[in-house]
Amino acid sequence: MKKIAVAMSGGIDSSITALLLQEEGYDIVGITLRIWDYLSEGCAEKETGCCSMESIFEAQDFCKTIGVPHYIVDVREKFKDIVVSDFIHEYMSARTPNPCVVCNPTIKWGTILEKADELGCTHLATGHYSQKAECNGRHYLTRAQDESKDQSYVLWQLSQEQIRRSLFPLGKYKKSEIKELAAQRGFVKLASKKESQEICFIPDDNYRTFLQKMVPDINTQIGKGNFVSVDGTVLGQHEGYPYYTIGQRKGLRIALGKPAYVLSINKEKNEITLGDKDEVFQESMIVTHVNYLKYEKLPENKPLYVKIRYNTKPALCFALKISDSRYEIFFKEKVSAVTPGQSAVFYEDKDVVAGALIMK
Repeated sequence: MKKIAVAMSGGIDSSITALLLQEEGYDIVGITLRIWDYLSEGCAEKETGCCSMESIFEAQDFCKTIGVPHYIVDVREKFKDIVVSDFIHEYMSARTPNPCVVCNPTIKWGTILEKADELGCTHLATGHYSQKAECNGRHYLTRAQDESKDQSYVLWQLSQEQIRRSLFPLGKYKKSEIKELAAQRGFVKLASKKESQEICFIPDDNYRTFLQKMVPDINTQIGKGNFVSVDGTVLGQHEGYPYYTIGQRKGLRIALGKPAYVLSINKEKNEITLGDKDEVFQESMIVTHVNYLKYEKLPENKPLYVKIRYNTKPALCFALKISDSRYEIFFKEKVSAVTPGQSAVFYEDKDVVAGALIMK
């Protein structure tokens, strides 16, 4: 019988993942990460969200209910050093990070697989809505059955070995089916539990406040700067470049008589260029730090689909290699708000071909 580690968050997806595998006859071990301490970091007055102690206890209680061992692994220091530091560094570098993409291979898979090895587990199962496949000796991700919940986008940095050892039991289900399954098994409270949508270590979803708490001198270090038009005309003042992202329209606090959008951010000048909606669209982008999944390289001059944000529709594109680590991606139709720091994930039908970081 295979012994499988299940990453448990206390939520419905990871809980039902453990239950489904147990019903299939696997030897299950629940592992929950202690990722972040809201109170000691001064980031919240009380703990909420998926990183809270309450969530850890819920995962622990669920494991007790279904009769499987549960372990808690404290990764707070590692999480802060890798994920939170990267999050802050990216905003301070005038880029917009995606912390889940950084966390998955280094913290979730990296740490839990270490614990899984210690416990004699062969695989790691998670509640992500994704699937995987193998072809010509390569392991890669494929989109989930529930397209609206698919999470293959945030998993692109997983290594071949991490994917090989992964199980995604929910990939073949609709979210509605998982809720129904939980209710049928008697876990009614779990089925109706509200899902967390914010960044796990920012429970109020206000990254500006978070940056101010983690970098106390951010406002004096950077200070206010100018909003400018494409031709360089000063339009007004902003609060500091780390507080803005490409394509942003709301929260600019500037009245121009028409909607304005962030087109670019200049760190050196602490300057933000604003423009009209049609100026946010680009014909191409540069990507780097490519992680190849389905193939050993990114196919050139072959139609692929790319997602540049989690909640965007994939866009048809073509790739042209610039160097060993850089590609220029050309869109068949212009794409809005290409954002440095975000991920570009390339698909061939439902298969993840590769992922990369957007440079510009």
